[in-house]
This record gives sequence, structure tokens and C-alpha cells, in this order.
Amino acid sequence: MTDLALIDAGGANLGSVRYALERLSVEARVVRDAEGLQGAQRVILPGVGAAPEAMSRLRAQGLIEPLRQLQVPLIGICLGMQLLFEHSEEGDVDCLGLLPGIVRHMTPALGIRVPHMGWNQLVPMRESALLAGLPERASAYFVHGYAAPVTADTVAACDHGGLFTAVVQQGLRCGAQFHPERSAETGARILRNFLEMSFP
Repeated sequence: MTDLALIDAGGANLGSVRYALERLSVEARVVRDAEGLQGAQRVILPGVGAAPEAMSRLRAQGLIEPLRQLQVPLIGICLGMQLLFEHSEEGDVDCLGLLPGIVRHMTPALGIRVPHMGWNQLVPMRESALLAGLPERASAYFVHGYAAPVTADTVAACDHGGLFTAVVQQGLRCGAQFHPERSAETGARILRNFLEMSFP
């Protein structure tokens, strides 16, 4: 069985992510310091709230450098995905810098509400085992006011007043902007794919 580490970065969705994993018959260890990462074969970084507070908590836990040096597959969820990028406009904070790009505030417009809340369709951008088994026009559940740009690492995008990254992968580093634990079969499939897929 895979040793799965679930980082407690202070987000209120920690329990719901654990429950989603339990529905897949997967047990995760909750990690609050660098020592807890030892032996992990997969790591999940969930998060809700604001980027500055999340980065401060990771710094206080001594997790920033260990996450940057991690040599096993890592997936960031919601705010956790945003923290994988270089910088966030939210609080003008430097993030983990594992993926290129700056997370920017979403722009409200006619018919475009911010924060982006609710179900929205995934737009596949390139092949990745993260999307294996997903039907065409798969949708996921989003709650966020900041978004990462579409880059060469974007696996799937979403359109809300413009395209943003919904699923990302660069080598061992993965992310999902939506909440897998609230995205029914789409979320369950992506979590299972992350846990079972082969990485380069």
C-alpha cells in the first residue's frame, strides 16, 4: 500500500479530503512537519483560504524547503495548487516556485462573478494520466478568486472570463484548482489517477 502523506496546511478542507480518500479505500497520514514527509510515496497539499497565511503556516512548520526538494509525486488541491507556482497576487506573496507562473486575481465582468463558485467544465489541453478515464465534457466544482495562468504544463483548463489552469502536471508535480472531494466522480477519478499512475 502506498504511504500517502496529507499535509495539514491549516485549510478547512483537510477532513473532506481525508473522507474522499477513505471512499477510495485509501488511508493517509496527516503531516504537520518535515519529519512526517519521510517515507512518503505520494504527498497531497490541500488548502483553502489565503496564500499569505498558508505560506506562513508552511514556513512555521518547516515544510517549505522539504516540499521544494521533494522527490516523490505531489499534488496541490485548490489553494494548494496555487502554492506550487512562483508567486501569488493575493497578498503579493512568494510561493513554493515549483511551477512557473504567477497566480492572479480573477477579473469580474458582465455575467462573470468572482469568486468563481460552482460547477464548470474541464477543457483538456494535453494528454496526461491524471485525466485517464474521464468522460468528455467532465465538470468539476470550483471555489476560488485567484487563478493560475495556462502554461505548457496545463493539462486541463477552465473558462471563467478567460481560460485558467484547472489541472496541471510537470513531472512529479501535479495540481487541481477545483475541489476533488466535492467534484463527484470527476474528483474521485483524478485522485485515484494520482495515486495509481506511473511517473517519469
